[in-house]
Amino acid sequence: MKWEPAAAMVLMLALGLWLVWGSSHWFYGVTPRPDTRTVELRIGNSRGVIEVNHPDTPAPVFRVLLRNGFISEEFTAEQFRKVYGDEAYNVAVATSTNPFFRLFNITSWTSLIWISIGLAGQAAFSGRTLIQWFVSEKRRESVVPEIFWWLSLGGGAALFAYFVWRQDVVGVLGQSSGIVVYARNLKLIHKRRRQLAAAQPQPPAS
Repeated sequence: MKWEPAAAMVLMLALGLWLVWGSSHWFYGVTPRPDTRTVELRIGNSRGVIEVNHPDTPAPVFRVLLRNGFISEEFTAEQFRKVYGDEAYNVAVATSTNPFFRLFNITSWTSLIWISIGLAGQAAFSGRTLIQWFVSEKRRESVVPEIFWWLSLGGGAALFAYFVWRQDVVGVLGQSSGIVVYARNLKLIHKRRRQLAAAQPQPPAS
């Protein structure tokens, strides 16, 4: 088995993690100050980040930076709560003090249930690809085993639920059509299997 595809997978994974963790602000079109912590923010149709300065002290300082170029004045915790509400404050504080929450873009441990569903779906998708690759390499031709479609169906259903929870329209659209295709392929496989079984000569009656 060649090592180049595996190396390419590792590089793509590293690139994706860097884009999510190390350079996410580039996508938001804002530049927070150095040595501050941030959390994604949506206000109406505008998106940006909450910047938290001195997050580990009793008196953190907050700013709001939006994609449209808006940069708020600095707020104390009390002022920030008064203007943006307790929910925005709790999100900023929870994320700024918990790198695990920041990594998965969540604000509570309860959300880990949905994160687990999403990760399980993604694991099924990754597993189906690896299995298809191994089988193809073994046979020296492109082969799609039945387990590929079962993993696709399970992974697609899990990711569909996860994207619904995230309210991600792009993800929902992508998985909704896929689930139908995966189920249809499994139905065709089992229909063909029944046809072959019926075509087999029956043993003579004793």
